[in-house]
Amino acid sequence: MATDPSIITRDLNILAKDTLNLYESVAIISRRARQISAVVKEELSSKLAEFATTVDNLEEIFENREQIEISRYYERMPKSTVVAIEEFLNGELTYRYPEEEEQQDFY
Repeated sequence: MATDPSIITRDLNILAKDTLNLYESVAIISRRARQISAVVKEELSSKLAEFATTVDNLEEIFENREQIEISRYYERMPKSTVVAIEEFLNGELTYRYPEEEEQQDFY
C-alpha cells in the first residue's frame, strides 16, 4: 500500500518555535487553512456555477468535459492544511493576539 505524499512527519519543536506553544501554532495554522479553504471553495463554486442548469430531468443532464476538468484541477491542488503549514513554517503568516491589544489600550 502506497503512502499519501501529503502525509509528512513534522517536528513539533519547529512548529512551536515562533509561538513557544504548539497549541497556539496549531490554532494559527488551522485558522489560515480555513481561510484558504473558503477562498478555494468560493472560487470553485463560481466556476461551476457557469455550468449550472435549471433542468430537473436527470435524463437531460449531460457530462460536460470542461466541468470535469475544472473539478479534477481542484482535486489535485494541495490541501489547505498543507499550504497553511508551509506558510507558517516559511514565516509568511501574520498573526496577533487580541488580548494583548486590549491590554495595551487599557494602560
